Amino acid sequence: MKRNLIGKVIGGLSLTSAMFVFQACYGTPQDFGLDLLVEGQVKSKISGLPIKGIKVSVADNLQYEYTNDEGRFSFYTEKRDNLSILFEDIDSIQNGIYLNRDTVLKNSKEKVFLDIKMEEK
Repeated sequence: MKRNLIGKVIGGLSLTSAMFVFQACYGTPQDFGLDLLVEGQVKSKISGLPIKGIKVSVADNLQYEYTNDEGRFSFYTEKRDNLSILFEDIDSIQNGIYLNRDTVLKNSKEKVFLDIKMEEK
């Protein structure tokens, strides 16, 4: 009985070791280009200056990013035929007050750059 248990433990460790070596040699599976890179810059429509702190999100998804000091954002998301991107001013009056905006990307390839102009309230 004890030999049987030791044999099972050694067999399990051997399988785990083989899988580790396989992953170390060949890496993890890739997604084969099923992602879309969405980049862009958000500016004020009136002044043309970049807006910091705008929440950029994908509709029906928990994924979001905030614009940096230059108003830029960048993230990867799943490719879809009609992808809705939302732009929300959530910091109240810290960087001005802007109206929310959305845009729909249709049949996008691998990379998209969005130049967004937001209107002040």
